[in-house]
Amino acid sequence: MANATAVEYIYKGIDRKGTKVQGEISGTSPALVKAQLRKQGIIANRVQKKPKALFGSGKKKVKPADIALFTRQMATMMKAGVPLVQSFEIVADGLDNQGVRELILKIKEDVASGTTFADALRKHPLHFDNLFCNLVASGEQSGALETMLDRIATYKEKTEALKAKIKKAMTYPIAVIVVAIVVTSILLIKVVPQFAETFSSFGADLPAFTKLVVSLSEWMQRNWFILLAAAVIGIGGLLEAKKRNKSVAEFIDRLVLRIPILGQITYNSIAARFARTLSTTFAAGVPLIDALKSVSGATGNSVYEEATLKIRDAVATGIPLNAALRSSGLFPTMLIQMTAIGEESGALDEMLGKVADFYEEAVDNMVDNLTTLLEPMIMAVLGILVGGLMIAMYLPIFQLGRVV
Repeated sequence: MANATAVEYIYKGIDRKGTKVQGEISGTSPALVKAQLRKQGIIANRVQKKPKALFGSGKKKVKPADIALFTRQMATMMKAGVPLVQSFEIVADGLDNQGVRELILKIKEDVASGTTFADALRKHPLHFDNLFCNLVASGEQSGALETMLDRIATYKEKTEALKAKIKKAMTYPIAVIVVAIVVTSILLIKVVPQFAETFSSFGADLPAFTKLVVSLSEWMQRNWFILLAAAVIGIGGLLEAKKRNKSVAEFIDRLVLRIPILGQITYNSIAARFARTLSTTFAAGVPLIDALKSVSGATGNSVYEEATLKIRDAVATGIPLNAALRSSGLFPTMLIQMTAIGEESGALDEMLGKVADFYEEAVDNMVDNLTTLLEPMIMAVLGILVGGLMIAMYLPIFQLGRVV
């Protein structure tokens, strides 16, 4: 039973005041659930497993943005002097997302039973990473949990805003490319064959451009399913290989950094995440060597993750952080210089925070410029694709008109 998996139970019972209560709680067995409820002052009359929904749970997925909002709300409650357990209840009651509400109530139950806030969070590694849990633990130990939650909330909000900007830069061109491929495929598979049947009755040679398009249409009609399956398997296989193979991940991450415009946006976002994470952890009192270990996973790029770990090893031998950054050859000059100033003045966290602000603003501006630049280019590409197909189909008709 030691390795039993916790499941959801529904209970009904009476609290210390004699009031009937009911709710949900996680546990490994009904007996342990009853014992847990007794610690909370509830005598359970009925405990049973929560039935599974016939067509899924209907719960929304817990997103990083939800965690950022939860952290900000907890920071606000703690600053207002609301007790920790009561803060969980207030925050949970105000949420519409059932998944987030259940997550918060589970954490509340653990904290109410005597578990520390950080240890309660560690039970949910999918939503709270080591950096988050370590910062909360530092806040609990120092007695400044509300201040630490405020810092974490700011960090999460800035990080999610940066991710949204990167997603915006990637989504728009990808969406238009997909639409262009779908429209072109439909024209080749459905529209061009109708013209081809008409052309077969002409009894004359077709223009070379028209022959090329008709041949491409015939090939697409025969192989569209194979082409679609190959694209899905190829993209899925590449993403899976990136997760499982370090060499593939490094190759893809290096390739992304070399893409015009998009590579510069990625480069600036990495610098912003590096500076923001290191600023937050260092300000929280985390030793620099431990902070760099957390920063390595927050860069979001395997090339910079490996470089950050090497920088950590160099700092551990006594080399200044700015010198280790410069020797890597990967980080921007401004970040290195501001780090040097911060180390000399004893305000490293403040300087890194300014660097993060600068590069986040740079990413924002570049994304806006990219969107403005891409709009006419994408319209031109779509016009060439669709217009080219239409010209190829009408060329024989134009030639026929000249003959007549």
